[in-house]
Amino acid sequence: MKVVIAIDSLKGSLSSMDAGHAIKEGILKATDADVIIKPLADGGEGTTDALIEGMGGEKISLTVKGPLQTPVEAYYGYLQESNTAIMEMAMASGITLIPREALDPLNTTTYGVGEMIKDAVHRGIRNFIIGIGGSATNDGGTGMLSALGYEFLDTNGQPVGFGGQCLEKIAAISDKNKLADLEECHFQIACDVENPLCGPKGATYIYGPQKGAANTLLPLLDAGMKNYGQIAEAFTGKQTMETAGAGAAGGLGFAFVTFLNGELKSGIDLILDAVGLEESLENADFVITGEGRLDQQTAMGKGPAGVAKLGKKYGAKTIALAGSVTEDASACNAAGIDGYFCILSSISTLEEAMNPDTARKNLTLTAEQLFRLL
Repeated sequence: MKVVIAIDSLKGSLSSMDAGHAIKEGILKATDADVIIKPLADGGEGTTDALIEGMGGEKISLTVKGPLQTPVEAYYGYLQESNTAIMEMAMASGITLIPREALDPLNTTTYGVGEMIKDAVHRGIRNFIIGIGGSATNDGGTGMLSALGYEFLDTNGQPVGFGGQCLEKIAAISDKNKLADLEECHFQIACDVENPLCGPKGATYIYGPQKGAANTLLPLLDAGMKNYGQIAEAFTGKQTMETAGAGAAGGLGFAFVTFLNGELKSGIDLILDAVGLEESLENADFVITGEGRLDQQTAMGKGPAGVAKLGKKYGAKTIALAGSVTEDASACNAAGIDGYFCILSSISTLEEAMNPDTARKNLTLTAEQLFRLL
């Protein structure tokens, strides 16, 4: 019997790999199956940690400019075998780095994201997987590009500055000082939204309010984004303002596609490809997946649904384990999960259930009994 485990982290309890090893322990108490564990993440928060742990990566720490240009401590992962950096833009420019009352899309910048990329490039890294969820910014990625040597200039040929407020001032773009090694780099961007750069469904109107933009400010910010987009398209010769995902992370998706030849991909598909899950599924009998809470949202493109889709491709039965299961989780069956189970072995408080030792024990026990039956 061959079993492949790819379970998301149980947030607040166990990492993806910790959960996987707990399940493996239970399976091996019941059978002598061949068990393979793969890390699972969806490109959002926790992706860097999951891939560092699950793929034997190196953690590289550095200090960068935060969203309001004050120093923040960030890190990214390095996978030596594929010469790949795993990054989360939220490490440098995330909304959780700013108190809610200080959110200000006029001034928040993605400069720190560019500093992370620059650091990796200087180390000789040429492949990048970058999650761009959770941003505090609406600068179209101009901050990131500025850190990489691009210049955004006003009518007098002077730098326009940083933040969403700078976009309406852009009259010209220069790449004469851009980091030359960028030409050798390959950027894959985990992006699960389809918003264009501008307009009613664009970066500003859809996501600006949650980043602190008052309704009266939205037309001004969107007009600036449009100005920047048009000048960028003329400069690069690319028509990318309407690209699905260009409006992600306050226009950061647009910057990657337009200036860095980035590919915007589904987060879960990108990560499953990076960890080589599909190759592991050949001849697999069962796939074990899951997350902390299994619900209707799980079926809508989250990690376990992506795993189930691949499992079906190879004829393996997919089973999901979770700390809690909601009534609407039956949508997961339609998404390819053949059966799902709550791991709680007794009535307990949420705090007790989320204790790492308890969660580990419950996963092991559930997996053991499940495979005794199978």
